Amino acid sequence: MADGKAQTDFYARLAQGLDTLREQGLFKPERVIASRQGAEVVCDDGRSLINLCANNYLGLSGDEAMVRASIEATEKYGYGLSSVRFICGTQTVHKQLEQALSAFLGTEDTILYAAAFDANGGVFEPLFDENDAIISDSLNHASIIDGIRLCKAARYRYQHNDMADLEAQLLAAADKRHRIIVTDGVFSMDGTIAQLDKICELAERHDALVMIDECHASGFMGKTGRGTHEHHGVMGKIDIITGTLGKALGGAMGGFTSGRKEVIQTLRQKSRPYLFSNTLAPSIAGASLAVLERLSASTELRDRLHENTAYFRAAISELGFTVKPGTHPVVPVMLFDAPLAQKFAQRLYELGVLVTGFFYPVVPMGQARVRVQLSAAHTREQLDRALVAFRQAGQELGILKN
Repeated sequence: MADGKAQTDFYARLAQGLDTLREQGLFKPERVIASRQGAEVVCDDGRSLINLCANNYLGLSGDEAMVRASIEATEKYGYGLSSVRFICGTQTVHKQLEQALSAFLGTEDTILYAAAFDANGGVFEPLFDENDAIISDSLNHASIIDGIRLCKAARYRYQHNDMADLEAQLLAAADKRHRIIVTDGVFSMDGTIAQLDKICELAERHDALVMIDECHASGFMGKTGRGTHEHHGVMGKIDIITGTLGKALGGAMGGFTSGRKEVIQTLRQKSRPYLFSNTLAPSIAGASLAVLERLSASTELRDRLHENTAYFRAAISELGFTVKPGTHPVVPVMLFDAPLAQKFAQRLYELGVLVTGFFYPVVPMGQARVRVQLSAAHTREQLDRALVAFRQAGQELGILKN
C-alpha cells in the first residue's frame, strides 16, 4: 500500500471525519442479525428483539414457503447465470416473473434489474434527452435523483406534494417535446402517499407523462395490493412504474420497471444497468413468482398489515409522541434532534426493540426521527411490548412529559 504524503493525508482526513461523526453522536452503527429477518430477530449478541425497522411489510422475508420456493428455483435453474440478460442470462423464470409483474401492476411489459436503484438509475437516459423535461418531487428517492443526473433532459423540481407548484413547473417546461412528472408513490421517510389522482389530472391537462416509484407501495397499497395507482384509482393512467422485490415482495433484492411495451423494449436495448449488470439470481426470481401468486390469491397479509398500522399509530400517539399523520405502515416518530434520535434508538435496543435513528442528510436538517415500520407478521403482543419500551425510553430521555 502506498504511504506517500498524499495518501497519508487522504486517510487522515477520512479518519478525522469518522471521529467527528462519533463525537457528534451521528455515527451510524450496523446491527448484525444472526437469524432470519422477521417480526423478531436474534442479533449477534444473542439478544432477541422486536424488529420495527425492516421493509418487511408483508412478513415474507423469512417466510418458510418463500424459502422453499427459493430453494426449488435454485435446484432447477442453478445458483447464478454468470452473464447479463442479452448474452445468455435470460431463463424462463425471468420471463415468467416479468409477465407476472405486468399482470399484477396492470401494464404491458416489465424489465427486471439487479436492484431498484438500478431501475431508477437506468430509466431516464435511454428515454429522454435535451429536448425533454423531467419534473421531479423535491423529496424523491436518491435513486431517482441520481438517475435524472445521468440524463440530458432539462430538470425541474416541484415542492413536495405541492400540486400548485407542480402545475407551475409544467407551465415553465411547456416548450419541451416531452414532459414527465416523476414521484415516489409513497415517500419512505414520512409515509406520505403521493396525490396520484391529482397528478394524473394535471398530466392530462398539460399533456405530460407520469412515472411513479412504488418501492414502498407494491404488495399492500390499494384494495388488492397493486400499489399507489390502485389506491388512488388511476390504474392504467401511469406511464412508467419502477419498484423493488426487496421490500414487501419477498425482501431479497432486485428491481423492475414496468409500462408500455415500447418503453420496456427501449430499455432492454439501451438501459446501461440492465445491459452491464449480471442477471437477477434465479432463486430470487422463483421466490418472487411465489410471492405474486400468494398476493393474487388473498389480501389477508395486506389486511393484517393495515390493522397493525392503525393500532400502532393510535397507541404511539396516545403515549404522547409526535408522529407524522397518515395511514401508511411507515410511522415517523419525530425527535427533531439527531443525537437524541441515536440515543433513543440505542435505549430501545437495550429494551428489546430494534429501530434506527434517522437524521440529516437522510432526512432534512432538524427533522431527526426514528422510523417505525409495521409488518403483517407482528402480533398484537409484540406491538404492546414495543409500546411499553417506547414509553420507558421516552420518559427516561425526557421526550415524554408524563
